[in-house]
Amino acid sequence: MKKLDIDARGKINLTLDVLFKRLDGYHEVEMIMQTIALKDIISIELLSRRDIVLNTNCKKLPQDESNLAYQAAELMMKEYELDAGVSIDIHKNIPLAAGLAGGSSDAAAVIIGINELFELKIPKDELMTLGERIGADVPFCILGKTAFARGIGEQLTPLKSLSGLSILLVKPPYCISTKEVYNRLDVKNIKIRPDTKAMIDYIEHQDIDKIASGLCNVLEEVTIRLYPELGDIKKRMLEKGALGSVMSGSGPSVFGIFENIRDAKRAADDFAGTDNWIFVTKTE
Repeated sequence: MKKLDIDARGKINLTLDVLFKRLDGYHEVEMIMQTIALKDIISIELLSRRDIVLNTNCKKLPQDESNLAYQAAELMMKEYELDAGVSIDIHKNIPLAAGLAGGSSDAAAVIIGINELFELKIPKDELMTLGERIGADVPFCILGKTAFARGIGEQLTPLKSLSGLSILLVKPPYCISTKEVYNRLDVKNIKIRPDTKAMIDYIEHQDIDKIASGLCNVLEEVTIRLYPELGDIKKRMLEKGALGSVMSGSGPSVFGIFENIRDAKRAADDFAGTDNWIFVTKTE
């Protein structure tokens, strides 16, 4: 095999709780993460020379060592002493810095793709441990589906698959720094926290109404204070029939869960004509 395509799917957070700031500077979190059908396409081709070549259709995406996909390829080459290189082409569909793990998903796809392309036969759990060295969301993006995450997001417990939910995503035309949001978060005075244990039970019983009503992200306290329009987006989604709505990650993407794809598309029409990026998708 000399070339293959890998889907790099985005994620949303059904819950996100921040427990405390750790001595290493990171924050201890508990969250439930969910893969969605929105995806980048990563094409990886074998090179005879030991090199990494990265191209993309997105002008704002770096094509050097600062790109997580590049870092993932470099790590795989060093870790497993590969004697050849790869050309990576990223067809970007997931918006940048949107709280949807686009960069982490690209890195995960490169790790998976190189494992397959070089026939390394490295087990998934080892790839996930390796991915943690790139970023906290990379292990989940390798695992996929529905999972409960702890630590900095790298300690994962798979949950019952929550596939097929109709999702409307709305992202305003700006990016938000995850680091800034966490730095501004007053962990000791968080007003509303998710009931993570209850959400896990709702997922086990596939109770969509309760899942939707249990959506909660403590980072909203920071991000919506900085960008009040995100609260307006949540309100409009609920007015247009969303069963529940919440911000994903540190934002600025907001998503709503709808009863069916038709209702999600109808709600999407209400956001047409704005500067927002709008996408209707499903959980996977």
